[in-house]
Amino acid sequence: MKFLITTLFFIISFLISSHLSAQNKTAVIEKVNSRVVFFDDFSGNKLDRSKWNVEITGNHFNDELQAYVDSSLTCYIENNSLVLEPKYAPGFVTKDGQKFDFISARLNTKSKFDFKYGTAEARIKLSDGEGLWPAWWLLGNNVWPETGEIDIMEYVGEKDWVSAAVHGKGYFGETPFVNRQYFDKNNDATQWHTYAVDWTPESLVFKYDGVVMFRVTKTMTNHYGQWSFDTNKHLILNFALGGAYPVKINGVKKPYFGLPASTVELIKNGKAKMYIDWVKVTQH
Repeated sequence: MKFLITTLFFIISFLISSHLSAQNKTAVIEKVNSRVVFFDDFSGNKLDRSKWNVEITGNHFNDELQAYVDSSLTCYIENNSLVLEPKYAPGFVTKDGQKFDFISARLNTKSKFDFKYGTAEARIKLSDGEGLWPAWWLLGNNVWPETGEIDIMEYVGEKDWVSAAVHGKGYFGETPFVNRQYFDKNNDATQWHTYAVDWTPESLVFKYDGVVMFRVTKTMTNHYGQWSFDTNKHLILNFALGGAYPVKINGVKKPYFGLPASTVELIKNGKAKMYIDWVKVTQH
């Protein structure tokens, strides 16, 4: 048996050496040597609270339209996938007295899991609808933007594209570091895709379905401000509605800022959802 294992090892090594480029060889070696430091495939019947916090609205940003709540209406497990689903809830009042017409979900791993350097990836499927704003991202644990924000995937309801961006001290808000990925017509954002970032001390490389779509380096950010990606980050999944980013794309002001009546109807009918198959972080 030992001889067989040794023989197989040399055969595999030979095949790798013979048929893969130098770049692909490196990728194979890194994959073999990598270790999973966080993983959730949502295979239980409820959210694993040892891994995730469910946020409740406090601070309010970007003129978004939703209040974040801890509810099985807006965050639940279905067919081994996590589902985030905004709901129409006119006149909803938060504990601090804010009023909203929509409720939704935002999860994070702060104080439960964070990391520095590695690959963060998630397999996600989205609903079609102007002004929907689901996102998958990493955030620093301390003062923003000094400790950085890495937006792996943001979607504002145009199903032919999603975007990635980074924010740090000197390059936030209307950041110069943002890029879109346009999909093929038959494989748009309403289909399953894997959204990832490879984070090293010198760069952030965004990959969609394993293909590089954007690269930001330390040298590039230093032109604007300090590199904000040398401290630990935690994970965030959220489903926002309307607000600053969507309105810049769709120009809608009524009935809600960045959210047209057609999408309000989708939300009322339970047709606005973010599906997450799994989330994984690896390091090597």
